[in-house]
Amino acid sequence: MLFGFLAAIFLAAIPAAAQQKAEPVHQRAAAPKAAQRLSDRDLEALIRAKFAKSKISADKFTVRVQGGIATVEGHTDVIQHKGVATRLCKSAGALAVNNHIQLSDAAKQKAAGNLETGRRRAQVKRGDPRSQDAARTQR
Repeated sequence: MLFGFLAAIFLAAIPAAAQQKAEPVHQRAAAPKAAQRLSDRDLEALIRAKFAKSKISADKFTVRVQGGIATVEGHTDVIQHKGVATRLCKSAGALAVNNHIQLSDAAKQKAAGNLETGRRRAQVKRGDPRSQDAARTQR
């Protein structure tokens, strides 16, 4: 009798436990749907605000938005600013980004010089010397 009672309680508890779903601890916000998408004017204002708060604001890039597609124009002396500008536009909600930022000749020469000097720090394997000076002192 006791066994039958416990079995009935156990069987009644299984469907209730199966119906309860644990809430996710962290869930990424859903991408804006067409109905929730910002207007071009609001998106442009949001992108400009992100540029103003960022470290690349000194470059004075111009931003235009049409149909959810952002167009960024300007000039920079730092090659990484071009990629940062694209990421800022995408994070604000732009569907796509036309990046027309011009790199200065100095930025291009600096990047070419960095490639000629050898491997970057992230590409150095453990045990390898980080520079030629370090290689001489290890011998």
